Amino acid sequence: MPHQPADLDTVLGKAVTILRAFTVDDQVLSLAELVRRTGLPKATAHRVAGDLVTNRLLERTSLGYRLSGGLFELGMRASVERSLLELAMPFLQDLYERTHETVHLGVREGRDVVYVAKIGGHRQAPTPSRTGGRMPVHCTAIGKVLLAYSDADVRQEILNGPLERRTPHTIVAPGLLERQLDAVLENGVAFEHEESAAGLQCIAAPVLTDADRVLAAISITGPVGRFRPETHTDAVRAAAQGISSLVARRRSLNR
Repeated sequence: MPHQPADLDTVLGKAVTILRAFTVDDQVLSLAELVRRTGLPKATAHRVAGDLVTNRLLERTSLGYRLSGGLFELGMRASVERSLLELAMPFLQDLYERTHETVHLGVREGRDVVYVAKIGGHRQAPTPSRTGGRMPVHCTAIGKVLLAYSDADVRQEILNGPLERRTPHTIVAPGLLERQLDAVLENGVAFEHEESAAGLQCIAAPVLTDADRVLAAISITGPVGRFRPETHTDAVRAAAQGISSLVARRRSLNR
C-alpha cells in the first residue's frame, strides 16, 4: 500500500519525504538523487537532510546520505511489533530448526504483508521477502491468512481492488481467491504455490488474540521440488497456537 504523500509545507513533512525516498534496495543516495525523488529545492533538501543527520536519522557519507541506526532504534521501540517478536522468536527458531527452511512472521498493513522477522540458513531458497519489507497480501500464504481472518469490509476491499499478477501462478480472480480465503478459515492454514515468486511454496497459520482476532501470521517457505508445504501443517499450526497462547497470557497479566 503506497504511503500517503507528506505535507511539503511543513518541516516534518519534508523530513518524512526525504526518509521515504529511500527504498529497500538503496544503500546511499546523493543529494541530487534526493532532490529528484522528493521534488524539494536543493537548498531545502540539503538543510533538512542536515537536520536528520544531527538527529541520527540519516548519516552523511562521501557519496551522499544513508539511513542511520537511530531509525533502527526507533523501529525497535514500536510496541506491538517488538513485543510480538519477543514472544514469537522461540517458536520461529524452533520451526527453523525442525525444517531448515525459511520462516517468517508478518503483520498486515493495508493491502500488504509487512515482514517483522525472517529466519533462514545457508540452504534457504532465494525469496523476495526481507525483514521490514512488504508483499501484497493476495499472493502470499501469510497474506491470505491475515486477509481471511480480517473484518469483512477489509476482505471485500482487497477482493474488489486490483490484484497484481506477480507470476503466472498468482491468483488474480476474486472469486477463486475468496474460495481460498474460506478454506483458510476452515482449515486454519493457507498455502502459496509459486504465486509471489517462481519456484517457491509456502504454508502459513494465524496468530490470534483471545478474541479470535488476527494479530499476525507465521509461515514456512521452501523451494518447489524439495519442500512439501502440506507436510508441515501440524508444525506451523502448533507454533502459531503457541504464540497466540503467550499473547493472550501477556495481555491478561497487563489488564
